[in-house]
Amino acid sequence: MSEKGFIEQEEIFSQVLRAGRRTYFFDVRETKAGDYYLTITESKKFTHDDGSFHYKKHKIYLYKEDFVTFKEMLGSATDYIVNEKGQEVISERHQKDFQSTKEVYTNGESTEENTPQSFTDVNFEDI
Repeated sequence: MSEKGFIEQEEIFSQVLRAGRRTYFFDVRETKAGDYYLTITESKKFTHDDGSFHYKKHKIYLYKEDFVTFKEMLGSATDYIVNEKGQEVISERHQKDFQSTKEVYTNGESTEENTPQSFTDVNFEDI
């Protein structure tokens, strides 16, 4: 039994995607009624100053009745991103020599500004 009192179901099918400090798990599990559902887990590794580490995990449960809509919305969102920004990763975290160019609107006029952008890490546990 897990710390939240739920019995973890054995995976019927599982895939792992390792992406830097993050690992994504796609696990097919079985309900008590014998139907299948999908869990998507993001596991992120955090290292402490003393060298020890811990993982934070976030899990999504996805049931069959939502598959079609979820797949369509995920496809639309990822297509939008690729169409707007392309496949290349543009990020200060990934490219140390990256200089961000952003448009700044002042009094209705557009000007370009070359300033490094700050990154804010968002914690979804509180939502």
